[in-house]
Amino acid sequence: MTSLAMTNKIFEQALDLPTDDRMVLIDKLLHSANLPTQSEIDKLWSEEVEKRCKDLESGKAKLIPGDEVFKKIRRRFGK
Repeated sequence: MTSLAMTNKIFEQALDLPTDDRMVLIDKLLHSANLPTQSEIDKLWSEEVEKRCKDLESGKAKLIPGDEVFKKIRRRFGK
């Protein structure tokens, strides 16, 4: 049996599981892929927000009004 055929067979079997069991399976598969968890993603976003706030407060970065940004985009891409 090919890997794809086996994957499809497992998928079809998984569809027969109760919803709670499918959610556990999904969680385990995602965890096995070593993807970041939601809490890790939230932590990274929080750190990024803090960094950007500090950059604004120190003058390292500056805010650009949205209409100015969109004008530059329209000029650049001709829309």
